[in-house]
Amino acid sequence: MMKRSITLALLISLATPAFAQSPDPNWPSKPIHMIVPLPAGSAVDLVARLIGQKIGARLGQTVIVEDRPGASGAIGTEALARAAPDGYTLGMATTTTLATAPVLNPKLPYDPVKDISPVALVGVSPYVLVAYPGVPAKNLQELIALAKAKPGSLSYSSVGEASLAHLGGLLLSSMTGIQLTHVPYKSSTHAVIDLNEGRIDLQFGIIPTTLQFIRTGKLRALAVSTEKRLEELPDVPTFDEAGLKGFDVSLWFAVVGPKGLPPAIVARLNREIAAAIAEPDVRKAWDVQGIYPQSSSPEALGERVAHDADKWRNVASGIKLKEQ
Repeated sequence: MMKRSITLALLISLATPAFAQSPDPNWPSKPIHMIVPLPAGSAVDLVARLIGQKIGARLGQTVIVEDRPGASGAIGTEALARAAPDGYTLGMATTTTLATAPVLNPKLPYDPVKDISPVALVGVSPYVLVAYPGVPAKNLQELIALAKAKPGSLSYSSVGEASLAHLGGLLLSSMTGIQLTHVPYKSSTHAVIDLNEGRIDLQFGIIPTTLQFIRTGKLRALAVSTEKRLEELPDVPTFDEAGLKGFDVSLWFAVVGPKGLPPAIVARLNREIAAAIAEPDVRKAWDVQGIYPQSSSPEALGERVAHDADKWRNVASGIKLKEQ
């Protein structure tokens, strides 16, 4: 795996003064509930359970993980938004549950930016653009040229409308002026099978599901959505290196709370979470999931949510999506 370096933001958060405490000197005095808006066994559920275990030990209280899936994360996120901002209800969030949720459902009963208190970024899962080897393009620029010569002839898969892989294809199209055909699947397993057999040309995939096929030559990796190359794929350029500056598609994971969470509680949680994700066993566990530990200040996380929400809303503005 590529080297995990603790970011400057993490170091800063670790150095937060010890005197920053909750207005309630006894907080936390009872178990904390952490809402996961996606199904049990999902990557975000696994992240929540490990983070919950770690910060629970550091806070001296049990963190109870509650899976409340449904409506692309809206059910669990709504429950979080309506919870009392007392530090006893937290939630896990991702790019899809906060930043792209309004794209799929503009009538959400909550505002993912205004009704949520950002606490801490905990990790990022990069995407890699892969192609079936039969596609006559050895790199990103050749792919763009091919797509321009034959508009609509190249297809790409995703696990559904407004999924990050779908929006990644739309972003690629808008930034390069090409036209790709989107083919939604019900599961990533079926999508990868069809990609390997040449029934689909392209996919924005995550490392755990694509790495083995890239290494065996069954898929061709064209670019990765990270600032630096991945140690697992040292010969694969970043999108910037491949000539597409500013292209960013990544799935981030974060801990959040309801609106109005006291700043002192946010600061304490941010500090404990940053310390937790720096532990070697956390990084080792997340290696399997293709997640790279990364911390941030609450303010930086809030800016990222708002930025990504605007970006994906603009990317999808020209198409009609079915509400779920």
